[in-house]
Amino acid sequence: MRVIGIDPGSRVCGWGIVEEIAGPAKLRHVDCGAVITNPKQPLGQRLAAIYDQLAGILRKYQPGEAAIESLFHQKNARSALVLGHARGVAMLACVHAGLPVFEYAPAQTKLALVGSGRAEKHQVAVMVRNLLGLPEVAMEDASDALAAAICHLNSRRLTLAMAAVKDRP
Repeated sequence: MRVIGIDPGSRVCGWGIVEEIAGPAKLRHVDCGAVITNPKQPLGQRLAAIYDQLAGILRKYQPGEAAIESLFHQKNARSALVLGHARGVAMLACVHAGLPVFEYAPAQTKLALVGSGRAEKHQVAVMVRNLLGLPEVAMEDASDALAAAICHLNSRRLTLAMAAVKDRP
């Protein structure tokens, strides 16, 4: 199973592809990066750039599912609204590619990777590096996206295991 994780943002939208391979809980880093937009451009153009670049990444890597960070409370309503637009565009790119989209709160992802929903971003990045055997810590937005993908794969594996137990006579 190959999953794309997305850390949405209107200026920097992180993405990361993680693949589950044969063996118990064996994960492989496929690729990661960020869509970086020009903050001087109108919001509509930045959103179009996010959509177009994510659509290209989805075509290239052919993930089977998508994990995206859900909204969290922000003090600035305008920032939350713009972030919501970026999330919507990222979700639309995934849905247009035929992917089911799963949402995870940042605290949920932190808890799944580090064991604390209040973990610092650097702690998550180090855990991502360790779990995927990366030579260095990925850039912050890509690392958050990889964390979402890892969280989803672990959650997916647990859900499948619970369903198998439930189906036993």
